[in-house]
Amino acid sequence: MASWTARQNKKFEEALALNDQETPDRWHNIAKCVGGKSAEEVRRHYELLVKDIMQIENGQVPLPNYKAAESNSRGYANEHRRLKNLKLQ
Repeated sequence: MASWTARQNKKFEEALALNDQETPDRWHNIAKCVGGKSAEEVRRHYELLVKDIMQIENGQVPLPNYKAAESNSRGYANEHRRLKNLKLQ
């Protein structure tokens, strides 16, 4: 299967949000929005996305190791504090 560019993935997400399960010619419409992909390629991409989501929700995907980022947690805390104190005008 051919790879998808970041732009194609973004277009896919946008088109998927606009074309729900009840949309006639859903995969054809999404393929037109994405560009460079057939309706069948778009449908397979969707099926892989659903499979990935199911695996994540079922705890079948290990969590990433964030220990390296913990050393920078003070920066995050400061940013969080600034945002909390931010007053909208």
